[in-house]
Amino acid sequence: MPFPGCQVRTGAMLYCRAMYAQKLVVEVVAAGQRRPCPLDWLDSFCMRNFTGEAEFDDTLPTGEGRIEAGLSVSPERLAEAMGAWFTKRGKGGGQPVRVEISSASEIPGGG
Repeated sequence: MPFPGCQVRTGAMLYCRAMYAQKLVVEVVAAGQRRPCPLDWLDSFCMRNFTGEAEFDDTLPTGEGRIEAGLSVSPERLAEAMGAWFTKRGKGGGQPVRVEISSASEIPGGG
């Protein structure tokens, strides 16, 4: 193995569990409605080409309302930045979008 705790998957792709040590649940609250953050919103935010934010490079959307992040990523800062970014792009239908992030281990059956 080239790196401890890492596995080579198909082709040359390398998956390192230690890199994405935080398993997070992401919920959005807009217009009084709470729901898991849509995967396409997470995908867009996590692509540096869209945000230009290097501090969130170690983020990986894994499903609706689910994201994995490196230990250098602050969930509080991530929630703040996501909320501002989603609001700016009109994801709340003209209303501010608040993002709440919690550890998947804090959610029963979350991981």
